[in-house]
Amino acid sequence: MSASSPSSAPSAAPDDFRSAAHTTAELVSDYLDALPGRPVWQPTDPAVRQALLDAPLPADGTPLAGLLDVIAAEVLPAPMGNGHPRFFGWVNSAPAPAGVLATLAAAAMNPSSAGGDHADVHLERAVVRWIAELVGFPHPPGGGILTSGTSMATILCLAAARTRAARLAGVDIREQGLTALPPLVTYATAETHSCVRKAVELLGLGSRHLRTVGSDSDGRLDVTALAAVVAEDRAAGLLPFLVVASAGTVGTGAVDAFDPIADLCAAERLWLHVDGAYGAFGVLDPVIAHRYAGMDRADSLALDPHKWLGVPVDCGCALVRDTDELRGTFSLVPSYLRDEAAGALGWFSEYGLEQTRPFRSLKVWATIAHRGRDGLAADIARCTALARRLGELVDAAPDLELLAPVRTSIVAFRLRPAGADEETVNAVNRELPVAVQLRGRVFVTGALFEGREMLRACLLNASATEADLELLLAEVRSAGTALTECRSGT
Repeated sequence: MSASSPSSAPSAAPDDFRSAAHTTAELVSDYLDALPGRPVWQPTDPAVRQALLDAPLPADGTPLAGLLDVIAAEVLPAPMGNGHPRFFGWVNSAPAPAGVLATLAAAAMNPSSAGGDHADVHLERAVVRWIAELVGFPHPPGGGILTSGTSMATILCLAAARTRAARLAGVDIREQGLTALPPLVTYATAETHSCVRKAVELLGLGSRHLRTVGSDSDGRLDVTALAAVVAEDRAAGLLPFLVVASAGTVGTGAVDAFDPIADLCAAERLWLHVDGAYGAFGVLDPVIAHRYAGMDRADSLALDPHKWLGVPVDCGCALVRDTDELRGTFSLVPSYLRDEAAGALGWFSEYGLEQTRPFRSLKVWATIAHRGRDGLAADIARCTALARRLGELVDAAPDLELLAPVRTSIVAFRLRPAGADEETVNAVNRELPVAVQLRGRVFVTGALFEGREMLRACLLNASATEADLELLLAEVRSAGTALTECRSGT
């Protein structure tokens, strides 16, 4: 047979992949080892940025060793920064080493975790149960599924809530659509994550029917205000159906009072969904666990193992109390996918939008199994303790202002330069995050809270130290002084 025959396989040196895999392990290990001594973040070198943007489609293939050279030279030197112990921005964690290793093994297998009888499917059933056990959420078999993140998990949970609301109103929404119903109304606070609004809009509910409910002095959903607006909407002929509570708001980390919300939802036949994207795992810390009382009464809970647990991105999870609600919302089995051996739970693809699904469960399994429940709880308790300490440092400083109580591991604060008026304070704090980031020693982000510009430090890395917190405040002061002087022209 000639070498040009279509039946001929491409030739490759027998040790090509093995050698490259060893090189990759060394490259990644060196990268992780060097992180603490590097700047947290710096802008990508302009030449490298342009090379990445303008990379031509290659006509000829590149050997694996050559690909690793490019990764080492152009990709690893330009990280987001979240692997560094002094990264306090957004809610992005450092990757757990066990999860990094498991990601390679999962990619080597490369299954579709839609269903069938292979390891990834059975492992996903187990790790979803583990996640539910970690946060104390009731877990019926089939009552959960791994997703790309809480944004997707929220869509799944809200879709299930919509299906139930329609059924209670005597409508089959999958057949008849939303036009057969009065407008469905969702309730949440102003601090609820934007993924909830996205889900409301994508599900055809309309953002005009997403009611903003007031908060109490602690930043938690005001149940009295909620009851009043639900009554008003019923009287107006609308159909209240869903309340979204938070197990750690994105701005300040506030945890809603779940029991009184659950009482109201039960009385009004409303679906209670909890956004626990990052904060739900705070229940593992005995010091703050009491704040989560009643979270187990929710109808659904969305959360992200790729946040506080450190599972490499991407990995979210949707948990539901009633398995039939989720499966009844999404199950559609064409003839070519029928599987009589699938068992009573069917395929994972019956519980969400994805048909071909990645092997997410192995990195979750490895991350949780490596640390164990006690190890994860210790890491989370360390983060919340660091956050409380940062709050104390801010509270004790005359030039800093704590804007909300520290409830989980988010610290909301701002710099108040001496003698500055409110307009100047807001302007300086608006510019501070980028100014601090560019210095490269720490990374912090900003937000708007109750009309005030603020800094928002999120503690997710248990390897951070009190010295890192002190450096954060020193960098804020130094960058703030430069900004203030610039504004005053001195």
